Amino acid sequence: MTKSELIEEITEQDPGLSKREAELVINAIFDGIGEALISGDRVEIRGFGSFSIRCRDAREARNPKSGELVKIPPKKVPFFKTGKELRERVNGDC
Repeated sequence: MTKSELIEEITEQDPGLSKREAELVINAIFDGIGEALISGDRVEIRGFGSFSIRCRDAREARNPKSGELVKIPPKKVPFFKTGKELRERVNGDC
């Protein structure tokens, strides 16, 4: 599902909400999650999952084209862990 499809879904569920208003709400939510992660906070949405930042150590890898060793510096990456309720809903049909 894309962001525009999400906005469409929200406006279908609440006809009193315009597409522009739905877009503002979605942008505010995503911006809030992004800002929290940038500041080092953890974001938890009950029943859905949690977003956090993980630190990856520096490492050496190989350039697949030349085979040359490349040093990769340490970095922070966003991480998402599904909540129990979402995991059960996704795996319900297996």
